[in-house]
Amino acid sequence: MWQAFRNGTVYDLRAGDTAVDDPHGGHPWGSERTVRARIVAWLLLDGPPALAGRVSSLKLTGVRIADTLDLAGGTILPYVELKGCRFEKEVLLPEARFTTLRLVNCSVPRLEAARVHTEGDLHLPRCRFQGGVRLTDAHIGTDLLLNQAVVHRDRRGRSITADGLTVGQDLQAEMLESHGEMSLRSATVGVSLSLRGARLDNPYTRLALNAPQLTVERTLYLTPAAVGNPLLTSGTTPARGTRVQYFECRGGVRLDDGRFGDAVDLDRARFVLDDDQELSLRRVQTPELRFLGDRPEHGKVIMSGARTVNLVDRWASWPGLGNLHMGGFAYENLVPQDAFPLARRLAWVAAATAEYNPEPYERLASVLRTCGEDEDAREVLLAKQRRRRETLPLAAKLWGYAQDWTVAYGYRPGRAAVWMAVLWAASSVAFSHASHPPVDKGGHPAWNPALLALDLLLPVIDLGQAGEWRLSKGWQWVASAVILLGWTLATTVAAGATRLLRRG
Repeated sequence: MWQAFRNGTVYDLRAGDTAVDDPHGGHPWGSERTVRARIVAWLLLDGPPALAGRVSSLKLTGVRIADTLDLAGGTILPYVELKGCRFEKEVLLPEARFTTLRLVNCSVPRLEAARVHTEGDLHLPRCRFQGGVRLTDAHIGTDLLLNQAVVHRDRRGRSITADGLTVGQDLQAEMLESHGEMSLRSATVGVSLSLRGARLDNPYTRLALNAPQLTVERTLYLTPAAVGNPLLTSGTTPARGTRVQYFECRGGVRLDDGRFGDAVDLDRARFVLDDDQELSLRRVQTPELRFLGDRPEHGKVIMSGARTVNLVDRWASWPGLGNLHMGGFAYENLVPQDAFPLARRLAWVAAATAEYNPEPYERLASVLRTCGEDEDAREVLLAKQRRRRETLPLAAKLWGYAQDWTVAYGYRPGRAAVWMAVLWAASSVAFSHASHPPVDKGGHPAWNPALLALDLLLPVIDLGQAGEWRLSKGWQWVASAVILLGWTLATTVAAGATRLLRRG
């Protein structure tokens, strides 16, 4: 191993039998395959110089490392790559500094690497950690790879603790298996964060993914991965017949106050929640939200205060009444991916407002009007008034029903014009039977009941009839009723015309 280190070559202790060489299997590895952790630390911290023309590096394959590997606070200059190795005890790397560190398909009781610093990559693919991984406040210069890793919880119930983590480029945890809480609070990822095909399971506490204030410069992927040989991830389109593994989360998800430069992609994601658990996207900001996962059967989806430009969604992805909250959820464009007619969109808003809240209706109407769907926008605002009516006292509720039946709260001005025409015709016929002595016997126009009815119906306009005749007894009440209805209907028609002119 000493000479391999100086040469920069691989020190391979595999037996050549796949079952025996499996670092996660139960076959014992004896002293012939064992290296003391103290010797490994000695090589990395104060090893011999490289041979002429060589670069020193530690490359171990199929090695059992006895005792605790403790490199805490050390500066490790050689390249480190361990493949298919079995660690007897935990690996301690807090505040250590590396160029690049690769542990591939290794069995590790626990990785303690708080505030570790790498100039290049930290690779942990296909490793299994029985007692969790800690990367609190770690700084990874380029990529952090956790593809196909299996991580079990520590004593605090966390599988991966990476609060304050900084990754210069990509964080890939595709096909990851996490048994416990995966914590990425206030983490920063320089490019994309991929959890394609990952399985997050935490039956112990409420959260399986706890990542408030997460910053990802490009896209967060909670999407499928194709299972094959080789593994197809990172957006690669699988061939026909390839088995696909979906992202699945059994436990709550918290992405509150996250910032994502391109998108949050939940395509075909599966969330299995208890009744008291949430998929929480409170105050998330992203140019595009692709809410295209499977509908959660239980739990709640919280969108309150989130902001996005494009909302790409499908009807079958949203939860039902009482399980969706989106007060203050702002979006500018709707891009539905399946049959999502206005009736379903209104049901979507209703599902998010167990108690009446005008804001979601007004937001939807504004977006529809911006897209040129003025008729649909009026339907949304009409639905808002009908929903509001249910919260009013009985008298106001009855008046609301009258407004709805007659003029649709003013959002269907054509109906108001029809009612005005009907009222004009009816009052014209009625006034034709009224006694009508003139106010001034010397100078009055010819009696015309149709013009009188129109003069009473149209406010402001004077057609020279209303003040010329003295209506007696019950006809005065009829005239007053016509005037009142005329004001109401004319105001409704004028409001509708104003909206049409504003749109033009």
